[in-house]
Amino acid sequence: MHFMIESAISLREQKRWDTSLRITRCAKVLTDENGLDGFTMEDLADAAEVSRRTLFNYFPSKLDAVLGEHPEISPSVLATFIAGGPHGNLADDLAELARAALTGKQADRDTVELTRRVMTANPRLLAAAHERFESITEEFTALLVEREGADFTPARARLILRLFVALFDCSLGDLLDDAETRTLDEIFVDQLQYARDFFA
Repeated sequence: MHFMIESAISLREQKRWDTSLRITRCAKVLTDENGLDGFTMEDLADAAEVSRRTLFNYFPSKLDAVLGEHPEISPSVLATFIAGGPHGNLADDLAELARAALTGKQADRDTVELTRRVMTANPRLLAAAHERFESITEEFTALLVEREGADFTPARARLILRLFVALFDCSLGDLLDDAETRTLDEIFVDQLQYARDFFA
């Protein structure tokens, strides 16, 4: 019975995430074709085949819809990280957080290309994405300091997080160029290993 309840929750969450991704994909396509000011939330609801009410339950504005939801990490995974796990090595454990955020929620190459094109063409989106990045950075800075202790300064935590973001950006580039069928999280793990080999 417990397993069935967990499965139902998982399926419900996956359906919710799929709807969120569909809305965001449609928002990016509309922005690419018309500009951020060239369509309405009603247009977006029609394109995504959801009601206006459903759309606003997911995203309060077009800008939020284009940026999309950032992947969530489960409380149990975060708790394990704060407690010093799952491996006991900060780089490995940060990689696990990244893997947890990316696994099962992959962007295909077309979507990555579309996202980059839309972001480059719309300064407001770039500014909003930067603001979101700074907010997420502060959240993870607090997590790192909580895990590593008071001697682990926020400045050090921010540097590490920015290094990981740089690796993620390189991974997105490799996803576009890769002739193979590696997933984004697999490419990210490879990038992390290259960096570790370099700094070893």
